[in-house]
Amino acid sequence: MTESSTAAQRLTEERRSTNERLAQLRDDFAAIVAASADSNADDEHDPEGSTIAFERAQVGALIEQGERHLAEIEAAQGRIDADTYGQCESCGRNIAPARLEARPIARTCIDCAGQADPA
Repeated sequence: MTESSTAAQRLTEERRSTNERLAQLRDDFAAIVAASADSNADDEHDPEGSTIAFERAQVGALIEQGERHLAEIEAAQGRIDADTYGQCESCGRNIAPARLEARPIARTCIDCAGQADPA
């Protein structure tokens, strides 16, 4: 099995699990919205209101994160198709196989990733 086919399989699995997670989160979000629509909850004055608003915002943020992850998966698949997968977008060196195994959507080598994140 070639390196690109292994990467493609990992990305396919990432896409599948991310889509499953997104479906569950969207169901959760819809349930939160439906539950709050059926009540008279005034988020500002109801003691439970802030919890409902927080849960809605938290699930919404997780959905956005999942959608960004799907976009990264598609970009990684594009790099496989363009035969640039595994090449650092910053310095051009090869990304370590262990990094790609742990993070199949990686765009940069560990050195460049460390430089981009000062924390």
